[in-house]
Amino acid sequence: GYIKKSVSSRSREVIVPLYTALVRHLHCFLVTPEKFALCFDCFFPYSGSVLGPSPCWGEDLQCSRGISVKSRVDCHPQPGASQERCEARGCVWCSTEVPNAPWCFFPEDSPYGYSLSGNAEKTIHEFLFTLNVLCFYHLKYQKKSKCTEMSLNTKHKENNYLSSLCHRWDASLNDLIFSNQYLQITTTVPSTSVYGFGEHEHPSFKHSMNFATYGMFSRDQSPTTFANLYGVHPFYMCVETDSNAHGVLLLNSNAQDVSLSPNPSLTFRTIGGILDFYMFLGPTPENVIQQYTEAIGRPHMPAYWSLGFQLSRWGYGSIDVLKETDVQHSDIDYMERRLDFTYDKENYAGLPEYIKHLKKEGMHYVLILDPFISKDEEPGTYRPYDLGEEMGVWVNNSDGVTPAVGKAWPDGHSVFPDYTNPRTVEWWTQMCLELKDVLDYDGIWIDMNEPSNFDRGQYPGCAVNEINNPPYIPSISDRALAQKTLCPDSKTYLGDHYNTHSLFGWSQTAPTFHAAQKATGKRAFVLSRSTFVGSGKHGGHWLGDNFSQWKDMHQSIIGILEFNLFGIPYVGADICGFNSDTTYELCLRWMQLGSFYPFSRNHNAEGNSVTEFAKISRDTLRIRYSLLPYLYTLFYESHVHGNTVARSLMHEFTSDQETHGIDRAFLWGSAFMIAPVLQEASTVIKKCYPTRRKERNRAQLPFFSSGSLFWDDGDSIGKFGSPAGKLRTEIVHNGYRGADTLKYNTITILGLKLRPHAIALNGRAVHGAAFSYQSNGVRATLRN
Repeated sequence: GYIKKSVSSRSREVIVPLYTALVRHLHCFLVTPEKFALCFDCFFPYSGSVLGPSPCWGEDLQCSRGISVKSRVDCHPQPGASQERCEARGCVWCSTEVPNAPWCFFPEDSPYGYSLSGNAEKTIHEFLFTLNVLCFYHLKYQKKSKCTEMSLNTKHKENNYLSSLCHRWDASLNDLIFSNQYLQITTTVPSTSVYGFGEHEHPSFKHSMNFATYGMFSRDQSPTTFANLYGVHPFYMCVETDSNAHGVLLLNSNAQDVSLSPNPSLTFRTIGGILDFYMFLGPTPENVIQQYTEAIGRPHMPAYWSLGFQLSRWGYGSIDVLKETDVQHSDIDYMERRLDFTYDKENYAGLPEYIKHLKKEGMHYVLILDPFISKDEEPGTYRPYDLGEEMGVWVNNSDGVTPAVGKAWPDGHSVFPDYTNPRTVEWWTQMCLELKDVLDYDGIWIDMNEPSNFDRGQYPGCAVNEINNPPYIPSISDRALAQKTLCPDSKTYLGDHYNTHSLFGWSQTAPTFHAAQKATGKRAFVLSRSTFVGSGKHGGHWLGDNFSQWKDMHQSIIGILEFNLFGIPYVGADICGFNSDTTYELCLRWMQLGSFYPFSRNHNAEGNSVTEFAKISRDTLRIRYSLLPYLYTLFYESHVHGNTVARSLMHEFTSDQETHGIDRAFLWGSAFMIAPVLQEASTVIKKCYPTRRKERNRAQLPFFSSGSLFWDDGDSIGKFGSPAGKLRTEIVHNGYRGADTLKYNTITILGLKLRPHAIALNGRAVHGAAFSYQSNGVRATLRN
């Protein structure tokens, strides 16, 4: 389905796409019968390839120099573009009525990028290329830099799958810019079914390719369309026209953005690091995520209790208002004056005893910790600061010596732990262990770890230099790197905050996981607001400070599907919304949906009203609890094999184009679909299943009659099969003796169209009251 564009003699010479010496390595995980294979780089002899025909689209061909609007690559991505500035860069200025399309764009004979010099030199295991750098535009001085010659080497390993790789990634050397504090590369993609990139509030799971740009730089701000939110995930998956899928990761922690264009193409821009791309060749969507999590780390295995319903509120105010539910969370109001590692002995008097009571009743307790420590307490009265100061664990100012001082929840000023420092990990672990001796928690919820600072940079402000004010700032909120966080030139153990900012939450998650595991002696529970590539190995995520609005309920499904792509399947949104008052109807509908979030928690903000809807909550939660063994097994398969837990219908019906845009319903695993009501004053669910559903029903039934069960207080696994109308169990690994006492009190079989004529259990007929059949033909129940 490709049309190869005619190319000039100049562009035909540029036959190596993205893969230059400036790109350290491109890793490709390929499914083979034996193992994942590894490959590097490839040739592609055309400068561009597009899907289908290329009609003129609302353009003036004369001023655009023959470049179609949909093929435009922005030559002035920062604000303030003008014809004068555009042409000073050697680019084309041509207005268009197409929304969001750039008016300033690169010409076909762009003076920027790289070209090959001579022929490739082949060795036993690689190719060596020599590249000549052309010109690049100096963003600071708004003019071309002097063109210089520069020889570079790049490596290329032979692999039988190179043609597959080129089919999925088609980038010309002319589209590569690698300059100080600015890196850019453009690639075409084989279809418009593109998913991923985060963290954002995307309007749909399948992205619009109509010149949308998303910035990635962790930021403390409530979900807003196109805004960069709490985490950074430069990963996308593309489902091609032949229904094969692939994924690509840009492993880069600097501020960056990506533009999606209708060519279809993607333009990556980042202001630091290197272009370190990894490719995962599927071929199914689930294969892509399995390969991706193999590279970045498999998701952690959550405790069974953490799959129960959880309750939280910022502003309970006192211990008397706390509820008894499966898992109770405490927000910052449990602390004394919002100081980490303390509790309010007046309003929360008796909290240690309350937690012990919860645990005696089989319930669990999760408390919140923030990543800033007050520095203004009386010396010797606040151990977290005193010990941290002694150990030197803080993020420092640009001098690398004095701690960076900002403003956060505690009164006065605060300092910020540097979790990339091994000494900080020791300090944090010690504080978590000491807290456990006072408050017998089961899990830790880490918030505000973008890191959040209530000022623009630390005291007394950010210096005027190129680190704090780079020539280009990606498409992030306020176009400011220091907004609501620390100055980029602050120093961490790994280097400038400019490079490590978006790693803060990731670097805090693993130490918290290990500290909680050490403190409890059990499987750790860690919930983090800020995440990065690989965070799912040690923690889960909630979607932040959402709003009590109908659109936010729909957006939560998109967010949950995306974080399953990112390898963080333990994810949910604040049920009924965090900000603003909810309504009875909205909260009722949201509870029906939220009962099927992988992480199911009701949480709202200080001062908001509380809506009671106990009966409907019990009804939907009973369904969730009846399916917990299935959900737990899905998490086991995610932990071991890297599967998604919640997934889109596209994952299971990839060849059906209709499913590619469905994001108002989702699946647990491959067999259980959740389709909620998402509109006010409605009882109608929009069609959200594939047209060939009847054909697929036979494949859905094995969820109930054939599949796998993971059951443990350790590591036991049971496996089920259903040959010829029989339900058979077979123990394939018997390492958990508790399974010996496991009894099947009730067996429920779903999907039966007719009442069975006879039922036998272990060869003996089942009669009478032991068996019931629902009149609508969807449920048969066998009781012991």
